[in-house]
Amino acid sequence: MALVEVQVPDIGDFDEVTVIELMVKVGDTVKAEQSLITVESDKASMEIPSSKAGVVKEMRVALGDKVKQGSIVLVLEAAGAAAAPAPAAAVAAPAPAAPVAAAPVAAASGPVQVFVPDIGDFKDVVVIEVMVKPGDTIKVEQSLITVESDKASMEIPSSAAGVLKELKVKVGDTVNIGDLLAVLEGIAAVAAPVVTVAAAVAAPVASAPATAQAPVAAVAAAVAAPAHAPGGTTVGLPHASPSVRKFARELGVPLDEVKGSGLKGRITANDIQAFTKAVMSGTAQTKAQAAKAPAASGGGGSELGLIPWPKVDFAKFGPIERKEMGRIKKISGANLLRNAIMIPAVTNHDDADITDLEAFRVSTNKENEKSGVKVTMLAFLIKACVAALKKYPEFNSSLDGDAIVYKNYWHIGFAADTPNGLMVPVIRDCDKKGVLQISQEMGELAKKARDGKLGPAEMSGATFTISSLGGIGGKYFTPIINAPEVAILGVCKSTMEPVWNGKEFVPRLMLPLSLTWDHRVIDGAAAARFNAFLGQILSDFRRVLL
Repeated sequence: MALVEVQVPDIGDFDEVTVIELMVKVGDTVKAEQSLITVESDKASMEIPSSKAGVVKEMRVALGDKVKQGSIVLVLEAAGAAAAPAPAAAVAAPAPAAPVAAAPVAAASGPVQVFVPDIGDFKDVVVIEVMVKPGDTIKVEQSLITVESDKASMEIPSSAAGVLKELKVKVGDTVNIGDLLAVLEGIAAVAAPVVTVAAAVAAPVASAPATAQAPVAAVAAAVAAPAHAPGGTTVGLPHASPSVRKFARELGVPLDEVKGSGLKGRITANDIQAFTKAVMSGTAQTKAQAAKAPAASGGGGSELGLIPWPKVDFAKFGPIERKEMGRIKKISGANLLRNAIMIPAVTNHDDADITDLEAFRVSTNKENEKSGVKVTMLAFLIKACVAALKKYPEFNSSLDGDAIVYKNYWHIGFAADTPNGLMVPVIRDCDKKGVLQISQEMGELAKKARDGKLGPAEMSGATFTISSLGGIGGKYFTPIINAPEVAILGVCKSTMEPVWNGKEFVPRLMLPLSLTWDHRVIDGAAAARFNAFLGQILSDFRRVLL
């Protein structure tokens, strides 16, 4: 193993650029050409890739640092690598020529065409922002549009001054060197196309022919002052690197609604992930969601035409103690309120004879004492529910607008009571697991929930949920559906009851079942059949094999 210093390659005609984002940390395994940091100049942001693969041993830059060609970004531990910078041919991009000042000549008015200049080794770059509109007065080198490749975003400046008569591109278009960008009317000044960014140096770069010089009808000396503030956040354009914007597009996240935590309010990949989790958990809404569905507030309810929530000074009636709700209760409370109000829920109550199943469970635990895995009735319930969900697939579905999504996987959530509040871990692919494996996973997840170590991934993706109060007591209750699921099963403590067998009353162990279902997807007859089928499986577990 050898230590390799990864340096900033040739980034074109830039002296010093600011590090605005760190995309790796010590201990990360990086691949060749993987982006390491994002840097920003007055006019462009770009990602600096790694010239080698390996494990990050040391970071040599921090947020806000200034770097240039040859600056050491980090140190990698790479197998079979020489401790020297990568060959320049592998990473260097030709530096764009400096702008050439034209000799002032007589001024004249007339239409001037502005073309996309030489932007390096980029093809079909996407227009992500239009910064001007017809009627605007444009100065030489004023930024007109922002374009983006996989590795860099850049602003395209005007090669002439005048009044914008016609804009030939719009957001979402792809452009290349030489494409007609705009038509100006007024005084024009000769100016060589100003390249505002270098290629993201990840591969050998071939020099592109500089053929996109803008023809001018007349020339004059003009004062060129960039109208777009260098280093500032573009109005209307979220401040984020190209990879972060691509990540947001893949997840469908509206960037303009995400608050950035990076340098100068820059949006990072972690911000995108946090926003996505907040929306999925129900603690946040996108503007599109808010426009589609009425809000349900815990205190007011004015959106539903309800009277305001009562405000009472409880202290005037006696001593009180005020405690702020925990984070988990706040999150779950908002979800429960939304689900209780928005879902037309109905609950069916029934009883299941589990006499024989309980005897089998007890004998199974005796036989497996040495394994340390204790089988609970909930594990059998999960397997029974999977069989019922397969027979009645509408219970294993979700609403998506006017469509119903039927899921061909069976992930079962179970409500776990913890010191911090109710949590719902999810056991995945229950159709492929036996009762012993389900019991083991259930025990591990329940412990993580109690210890506060349950991750978001371990509480997402459920297709059906079981809420069990069997260890506490009670008879029946009405569980609230955990959207976007369409049904939930509540079970209480089993009791020995006299049951008529046609000849006499015999003692049987009966388990109360409470099935709550979404009436938009499921009707009463289907719910009754589901409960009856579930009861048959629990009374004779051999039916699971059918």
